[in-house]
Amino acid sequence: MGTVAIVTDSNSGITQGQAEEYGIHVLPMPFYINDKVYYEDIDLTQEEFYRKLEENAEISTSMPLVGMVTDLWDKLLGEYDEIVHIPMSSGLSSSCETAAMLAQEYGGKVQVVNNQRISVTQKQSALDAAELARRGSSAAQIKEYLEKTKYDSSIYIMVDTLYYLKKGGRITPAAAALGTLLKLKPVLQIQGEKLDAFAKARTVRQARGIMIEAVKSDFSKRFGDETGENMHLLIAYTKDRETALDFKGQVEEAFPRQKVTVVDPLSLSVACHIGPGALALACAKRLP
Repeated sequence: MGTVAIVTDSNSGITQGQAEEYGIHVLPMPFYINDKVYYEDIDLTQEEFYRKLEENAEISTSMPLVGMVTDLWDKLLGEYDEIVHIPMSSGLSSSCETAAMLAQEYGGKVQVVNNQRISVTQKQSALDAAELARRGSSAAQIKEYLEKTKYDSSIYIMVDTLYYLKKGGRITPAAAALGTLLKLKPVLQIQGEKLDAFAKARTVRQARGIMIEAVKSDFSKRFGDETGENMHLLIAYTKDRETALDFKGQVEEAFPRQKVTVVDPLSLSVACHIGPGALALACAKRLP
């Protein structure tokens, strides 16, 4: 039985410290801030990132350098027989395509998963992959499972300000101006490919309620699992952990048979498009 290494990127929100604990290898995402390159969780902390974001620094995301990816694979193939590589959703970045191209040189030893996930749901995929590897699945079997179940998750995000979405060109300036004028708290969703508008809330309280109802509806309509017994509940946030923990209490009240298993900062590559003060509720199907 061959050994399988699990690789993902820091878009999963898995920190370098957690990576060791989980036995997962995490590629740090590069950021260009005022033209200088930084690596998430290596020489760029969450605090520094938000400080620079609020100082209006020019921040852009980039894919991991090709050499960093292949160096990690080469190193791991000295210790393991195969690799499962789980990059962020191909709908949100081209790092998945690039990794798939690089993997062609590895004669089937590197399986790149087009998992269509990001943040806490991508993290769940990496944890599931590690568990499947422990159960003895091959890299090809893990890839097959993760791609078959890639849409078995959703993320709803309440955005505190439309400023960053407008700045990144993700919404029209007119829509942003209107939202700011009306002090709206838009709720966005990520299901697979891209960041989409989902609903408009007038208050944070209403936005939280909308996210909880959306997940309830997904449980019954999309996943045929009304109590959510076979689902993970996950929370992510930007900058404000206190609020996220308060939301956790509210979510667990709404789903009395469920515990929220993760409360994580949103990965910085999402945060730079939505800004501080965002709150997200996500769900993902559990491994059978």
